[in-house]
Amino acid sequence: MIHFLTRLAGLVANASIALVVLLIAAASAVWWFGSDLPDTEGLAKYEPATMSRTYSTSGDIVAEYARERRLFAPIEEIPPLVKQAFISAEDKNFYTHAGVDAVGVAKAVAQFTIGKAQGRDVRLRGASTITQQVMKNFLLTGERAYERKIKEAILAYRIEHTLSKDRILELYLNEIFFGQRAYGVAAAALTYFGKNMDELTVEEAAYLAALPKAPSRLHPIRHKDVAIQRRNYVIGELVDNGYVSDDAGDDALASDLVTVITDRSTGFAAPAHDYFGEEIRRQLIAEMTEDGVYGGGMAIRATIDPDLQRHAREALQAGLQKYDRARGYRGPVAQIEDFDPENWREPLAKIDAPRGFADWRLGVVLSVADGAATVGLERLEDPGTTSLSYSDEKKWVGGKFGSATSLWSVGDVIYVKPVFDKDAATPARWSLSQIPEIQGAFMAMDPITGRVLAMQGGFAYETSVFNRATQANRQPGSSFKPFVYAAALQEGYTPNTIVLDAPVVVDQGNGEIWKPKNYSDKFYGPAPMRIGIEKSRNLMTVRIAQDVGMDLVAWYAERFGVYERMPHLLSYALGAGDTTLYKMVTAYSMFANGGRRIEPTLIDRIQDRRGETVFRHDLRLCLDCLSFDFTGQNMPVVERTGEQVMDGIIAYQLVSMMEGVTSRGTAARLSALGFPVAGKTGTTNDGKDAWFVGFTPNLVAGCYMGFDNPKPLGRGGTGGGLCAPVFQAFMENAMQAREKNAFQPPQDAVAVRISRNTGRRVSEGVDGDNVAVEYFSSDSVPDVNAPVRSIVGGFPGDNNFSLNDFNRRQDPAPAPEPTPEAAASDTQPARPASPNQPARREPPRPPRATIGAGTGGLY
Repeated sequence: MIHFLTRLAGLVANASIALVVLLIAAASAVWWFGSDLPDTEGLAKYEPATMSRTYSTSGDIVAEYARERRLFAPIEEIPPLVKQAFISAEDKNFYTHAGVDAVGVAKAVAQFTIGKAQGRDVRLRGASTITQQVMKNFLLTGERAYERKIKEAILAYRIEHTLSKDRILELYLNEIFFGQRAYGVAAAALTYFGKNMDELTVEEAAYLAALPKAPSRLHPIRHKDVAIQRRNYVIGELVDNGYVSDDAGDDALASDLVTVITDRSTGFAAPAHDYFGEEIRRQLIAEMTEDGVYGGGMAIRATIDPDLQRHAREALQAGLQKYDRARGYRGPVAQIEDFDPENWREPLAKIDAPRGFADWRLGVVLSVADGAATVGLERLEDPGTTSLSYSDEKKWVGGKFGSATSLWSVGDVIYVKPVFDKDAATPARWSLSQIPEIQGAFMAMDPITGRVLAMQGGFAYETSVFNRATQANRQPGSSFKPFVYAAALQEGYTPNTIVLDAPVVVDQGNGEIWKPKNYSDKFYGPAPMRIGIEKSRNLMTVRIAQDVGMDLVAWYAERFGVYERMPHLLSYALGAGDTTLYKMVTAYSMFANGGRRIEPTLIDRIQDRRGETVFRHDLRLCLDCLSFDFTGQNMPVVERTGEQVMDGIIAYQLVSMMEGVTSRGTAARLSALGFPVAGKTGTTNDGKDAWFVGFTPNLVAGCYMGFDNPKPLGRGGTGGGLCAPVFQAFMENAMQAREKNAFQPPQDAVAVRISRNTGRRVSEGVDGDNVAVEYFSSDSVPDVNAPVRSIVGGFPGDNNFSLNDFNRRQDPAPAPEPTPEAAASDTQPARPASPNQPARREPPRPPRATIGAGTGGLY
């Protein structure tokens, strides 16, 4: 007995020594392996790089910006089913262990040691808790070795004392890779099932929980059987752990694995799929780093209205195609050599040509006979072919194609588009088409807030990503003239001021002479200033610019944002300087809103990954918006902000004259819209660029058309002929859901009847097509039948009639003989001081030196 006790004491002593040695060894290992480990405190502030997304006003995704497809989901937004599926698949004791599953680790180490002893090439696997996997993903390399396992365990223990269990699970679920370039469970739900996480079924959540083990080996199509087997294992764990009922588990086990993945899917969205989304990306990167855009996880609320964007795209595409088709068919996109009509799908798929725009299809001619061609079309269900009739196409293909066989050849790659009968859901036939050579842009804006509601920067983003609304600098032509007239109104001129339409000769100071001319190449004599803008008279505009000074015109153009530093060249009065459609639409918005400055924006609001607003465009105050009950109260009022950049009466006078452009002038076709519209056409020298910018009180839109390498547009290539119809088509749809209000003059404005021909005030009751109602400020109201006292520029010396003779011939009502004082006004200085013509005011800022007339002579 004594011997036994002595021996037992020795064993205990040895065991104690061994335990002490083991503890010292363990402590040494912890110190050794833990001495150079990363600081876990950093994880408390860690936020994984997640993609930013842009949403439309209706909540649709406009664009995604990411290097990896990852969405961040706060733990409170991850449904319990999803969390339970991952815990069941990876770490059922996650909420109870201290970061390490000791039994699991022991088993893994034993298997590794035995394998090595047997000479097998084994790797240390298994037993990693979710906490350990977080450590591996964030702080360690992916190397599988005993050193890494020890480091994982040390860091897992540390992190459990730094972060909560929910925060650790949040990091895990947002960082793990699911294949298809999807990182994080929120992105995986969208990538594999096209759903938000709260819409996932039991079997779908289980499949996602199975994927991180081996995404490539669990592909839902290429390895479907293995994927279902692993999914079913997770479903079984969900049932065993009490998260899912037996019946729900049985239903999930019996279900098929159905995803939105195809065999060719990459699961990664393009950075932006249209002009609007791409322009937002460019502007964001200009304001912040690329990492902030591609990894910041921002939710960007765009100003785009999907319906207006569709109307803008369709209107511009129709206008570009109409111009292009009038110039004839240019031939096939490509020709497939050694073409076999029996095997056409594969060679057609290899053709390098834009796809995916509108509802067009790429096709290949399979045969030609009897005045028709049989065409195989991509993305068309079996049999995948259609017939094109030559008789349907000969109206536009041109004289060089006199028959079906001269128009088409077997192997021709062509574009076709569907033609629908009224209210039909399926196409009645398919028609030959082609991508236009001409390009253009269209955009629409809210004139009160500056919100860009639609932007189409070309025929189709798939054919050209260059945004001609914001990136193309082009001469605006006569669409710039309103800024000249604004300067004149600033100087005290009024819509009835007489301006001479006669030859102008400008010595440029370098021995060259500039002789601008009207589009019609005619001269029309004296006319009210209103006529000058309605009919887009170049010579009247040049005289006005000469009289008020290009310093003031430049000041207005810069104040409205058309140019930054505009040269004081007379040709700029006719739109000779380059600008963008984006700037022109913004400037016209300030006409429409009564002369208040606005800041254009494509973004309403930006939220960070946790939903906190970091940017908001509209900072206006809404009075009473916090009230919960509006019964018996006035509707909340949103304060209007923004500097008054133009006097209200001047803004209204200008708008009124621009209404004349759309009712009697160069865009008279727009009178068919049936509601008040103002605007201005623009056509540049040699007809290389066509413009129209127009507006109602609540919507501004602009169109530009021209070739990327500028060249004459040819007959009919004017702003009124090309862009006004695009504007009309857009507004017919856009205004259906908007109030069609009239433009309202300021409250202190005085309405007066004026002769359109002579500019003189006529008696009350006199009416007719030659009478206009003009609004004046109280200190510039003309007397009844008083002759207009100023002619800007005077008459040429060879004129044999006086202004009074002109007035008597043109007035719609008899006028009394002028007094001697009134008759003398015909020859008085161009800028008199009188109630009817206020004295010229000094320019708002010191002028810069005028360089000369420059080159131009725009229409």
